[in-house]
Amino acid sequence: MKSSGNIRPHMLIVRFSAMGDVIMSLFAVSALRKAYPDLKITVATKPKFAGFYAGIPDVEVLVLDKEGSLKSLFRLIRLASRSGIGYVADIHNSLRSRIVRYCFRLKGAKIALFRKDRRERGSIKGRGVDIPPFRHNVLKFCDVFARLGFPVPDPERQRVVKPVPEVFGSKTGRWIGYAPFASKAMKIYPEDKARILVKMMSGSFDRVFIFSGPGHELDFAREMEETFPNVTAVFGRTDIAGEIALMSGLDAVVTMDSSSMHLASLVGTPLVSVWGATHPAAGFMGYGYDIGRNCIQTDIPCRPCSIYGEGQCRYDTMRCFDGITPEMIMERVRDVMEES
Repeated sequence: MKSSGNIRPHMLIVRFSAMGDVIMSLFAVSALRKAYPDLKITVATKPKFAGFYAGIPDVEVLVLDKEGSLKSLFRLIRLASRSGIGYVADIHNSLRSRIVRYCFRLKGAKIALFRKDRRERGSIKGRGVDIPPFRHNVLKFCDVFARLGFPVPDPERQRVVKPVPEVFGSKTGRWIGYAPFASKAMKIYPEDKARILVKMMSGSFDRVFIFSGPGHELDFAREMEETFPNVTAVFGRTDIAGEIALMSGLDAVVTMDSSSMHLASLVGTPLVSVWGATHPAAGFMGYGYDIGRNCIQTDIPCRPCSIYGEGQCRYDTMRCFDGITPEMIMERVRDVMEES
């Protein structure tokens, strides 16, 4: 779409959370920026995610305050409304984003929203492994732009290798990453098996980097670091940009269905993702990866029992992880490394 006279068309893109979805949206926003250099783009998000969008050229970022209060939300709306927003792409479709789009609808802006398709996605529960994949969330974000009159080509995932942060030293030999945690317990590989997997990684690769959050996750990472001399706990040694840079130089990374999987997709690191209660066909697979090649999952009648990782297992043990051994993961890692 071309600007009218000297007026530059202006789109507000709304995505407040969660990290995995924010990361996936970067592919779509980057494609929009590339396709429409004359379009002014403003993204509304939370402070902790602002740095992701700031990495896209010529994109303004507006943030809520840390509390994310309604007062902060209306302040954000006032700031955005001063700059002549003509289009609002709600790629979140939450309560806060609905308020934003309602306010701009009253001002005459053209609105389009992300369709979560919860009912359709819920229909795959209990159908095992062989499920035709839903349209990927990245492409569904692009669909929102198209409904506003700004169609974009499907984004491409590329391998991008950044300098490794100095704190981790210079790379020699084969380095692997392991991100054993996720936001929901139903997505997390059992810790007893995770310990065995770290031991096998330590014996097979020159360096093993464990990506985690704080608290118990960091305790696990540090325990592995103290147990194996070539294992390094990443959290606290660098910021998120440093983690992405480190991940970009790895020979492979093993993740759950988690934000770490999406971080890997940003830089195209060879990936093995381990799936429990959820299913990659639901549209949340790391963008640009192949479900058959880059995923490990079991084919049992109760899978998937969850779309987003919510709920609890109906059995005493999570059978979806019982059939996935550390040996299976290591074999897949080697296959992925050879292919890359």
